[in-house]
Amino acid sequence: MQRKMKEPTFIDGCTADLGGPRMKQIFNKYHRHIDRRRIEKSVDHLYDRQPKAGRPHWPLPMMIKCLLLQKWFGLSDPQLEENLRDRLSFRQFVGLSLEDTTPDETTMVRFRKKLRDAGADRLLFNAVLKSLKARGLVMKEGTLVDATILEAPKGRKRNDGSTTRDEEASFTRKNNQNYHGYKGHIATDQNGMIRDYRFTTARVHDSQKMDELVKDERSAVYADSAYMDSQRKERLSKKGVFCGIIRRRTRGQKELPRYQKLINRVISSIRAVVEHLFAWMSMMGYEQVRYRGLRRNEFDFAVTGLAYNLKRSFSMLEKT
Repeated sequence: MQRKMKEPTFIDGCTADLGGPRMKQIFNKYHRHIDRRRIEKSVDHLYDRQPKAGRPHWPLPMMIKCLLLQKWFGLSDPQLEENLRDRLSFRQFVGLSLEDTTPDETTMVRFRKKLRDAGADRLLFNAVLKSLKARGLVMKEGTLVDATILEAPKGRKRNDGSTTRDEEASFTRKNNQNYHGYKGHIATDQNGMIRDYRFTTARVHDSQKMDELVKDERSAVYADSAYMDSQRKERLSKKGVFCGIIRRRTRGQKELPRYQKLINRVISSIRAVVEHLFAWMSMMGYEQVRYRGLRRNEFDFAVTGLAYNLKRSFSMLEKT
């Protein structure tokens, strides 16, 4: 049973035009250009068997918007609750009148768990992607692949010799520095829209998920030198796919030929767009995982990815 929201009051009408113009522009684009019903429908079956007795649940469209607000503005659960109580534009976006009660942080925890337990992160991600494809915002050919390390606390030793470390996270070494945590692998189009993703522990090498991420590509694949493999190049060539993976020096080779340096430079300029996601994640404070365990953090990474796709689509719509 769904919670009934109060009808907008006279005060809601008087304050409808208030709020920052930048916020309104973002929220209006979501309402005008995104197939919200497709996104909501991808997970509304989770409430089909909701018992009629008991506490009614918050409207699904509202809760999905709450997830997006958290990712777009880097908000924790308590911060989201505080902003929903304090910011008029946020209340208007999610559909709360001034007289409605506000979802609290426990509500968000339970909602995420419901989605996570049902494996709904992939359903939501694919629904957002299909919505953007329908708008012509996702390129059909050309895949850029990259990965990022998301650190987890290394923990501390207890008096009994055990540790508080996340046991599902793992260690890796990059650029002579040790890291502990997880790794997000992504495949984007040449506009930087995420087409697919994988989430693993940190020890999984970047290249191990590449073949899964580019299996449907029929044109070109771009990646840095960590992904270079002679067998991979041969497989791509047999499929007629351009192998745009940056070449590195081979053993005994003092330096790359000039033509290869030029090719690498062109490839680097193409694949640079994939760094936009990681820069945005850093700006949102998402350089470290927020939870313990692979599954919780995989869900969080997927929601971050779909929120990024939506946010990037708004920038692209400004140019149309």
